[in-house]
Amino acid sequence: MSVTSKKRTYARIAQLYDLLDLPFEYLRYRKLRKLIFDGLSGGALLDAGIGTGRNIPYYPEDMKVTGIDICPQMLSRAMHRRDRLGTLVDLYGMNVLDLEFGDHTFDHIASTFMFCVLDDENQLPALKELKRVCRPNGQIHILEYSMSKDPFRAFIMRLWAPWVHFAYGASFDRQTEQYLEDAGLELVSKDYIHLDIIKLLRVQPKT
Repeated sequence: MSVTSKKRTYARIAQLYDLLDLPFEYLRYRKLRKLIFDGLSGGALLDAGIGTGRNIPYYPEDMKVTGIDICPQMLSRAMHRRDRLGTLVDLYGMNVLDLEFGDHTFDHIASTFMFCVLDDENQLPALKELKRVCRPNGQIHILEYSMSKDPFRAFIMRLWAPWVHFAYGASFDRQTEQYLEDAGLELVSKDYIHLDIIKLLRVQPKT
């Protein structure tokens, strides 16, 4: 599925996205969002693939935050959430494969399930762009799904997979870490923060 197709997919579901995601948000994601920003403080933060802005309540208070998303309809919902919460976040419509920021703009970068949506051929280009705009001593935190090694969980995930691909253009089995070295990044830590199906990758530019 091309980037343009992904954009159309999210334009189609933007108005229903929060409703579709509501059970997972309240039963699973809310307690994980704080962990995305754990250890990040001060300076400039990029939320890459901000979607409808579910991360907004969890940003560290001492950071200047910028959020991007390729889909205007999703970004519009993020703007409404930002304004309702009174949080200072600069929001831009932008493709993560072609970021309109200068080199080393951000101290830290967070990405929540965005790499689940990016097809294999776009994983490395996206990582290279995030590395480019990240300062040399910064960190990039990537939250994504992983196919469970438990047979029953894996069976359930495979049943869900066609719907997830249709509705979100996403996959449970991305292996983003395999592209890190070629992107000029190194893995600091990899932690499973919900069973063995959601992992948090902490990576940084190679020194």
